[in-house]
Amino acid sequence: MILEVKNISKSFGGVVAIKNTSFVINEKEIFGLIGPNGAGKTTLFNIITGNYSPNEGNVILKGENITNMKNHKIVKAGVARTFQNIRLFSSMSVLDNVLIGLDSKAHYTYLESMFRLPRYFMGEKKVKAKAREILEFLGLSKFQNEQASNLSYGNQRKVEIARALATSPKLLLLDEPVAGMNPNESRELADILRRIKDEFALAILLIEHDMKFVNHLCDRVLVLDYGKSIFEGHIEDAVKDKEVIKAYLGDFKHA
Repeated sequence: MILEVKNISKSFGGVVAIKNTSFVINEKEIFGLIGPNGAGKTTLFNIITGNYSPNEGNVILKGENITNMKNHKIVKAGVARTFQNIRLFSSMSVLDNVLIGLDSKAHYTYLESMFRLPRYFMGEKKVKAKAREILEFLGLSKFQNEQASNLSYGNQRKVEIARALATSPKLLLLDEPVAGMNPNESRELADILRRIKDEFALAILLIEHDMKFVNHLCDRVLVLDYGKSIFEGHIEDAVKDKEVIKAYLGDFKHA
């Protein structure tokens, strides 16, 4: 087991965003978090990554309680994420964006960096090699010196994933990874994510509205509606579930 979400509840004022939700994600599993707009999916992501504190419940990562832990400590513990709206340093190169994710892997001190001592150059060489290795894996090597904002939308998504992978996560959270992509880009990303799961030996938790993508990729799904879990299991069973169909007003029939 990589992640255990136990009885999480979260309210904003009098509005319940998440109500007593629990689930587990296993090693090398791709788990989908789906539901209509406003179902509480992003709120749950923000609780897992430390942006929000739950009113009740706990988040357990590999046996460690990370509930209410600071963001940077959660990243260090092994959780990385991407966002629905791409968040790259657009004026920086693709390589430099990935190097930011490797910042904690550079084993030299501030003074060694300031005075350009040998350990600094050795550390920089190692992290750049690792960044280039990740870019190569994602098919982005030829863009490494390009300004991130000059890349296509689909490739910018890949750069964001590359930066997340640079933190050496145990769990990768993806918020609507194929939003804005065409069908060919979506299929390509699904193949990449399967390879990432195996090559980096991690689990993936994703929010997605594209049901074909979810059906093609996810091992299991959790369906939320108004902050409450209404289904957990395989997507082929979800599309037949009356509560799920009701929540989506029949959209699943055409997924």
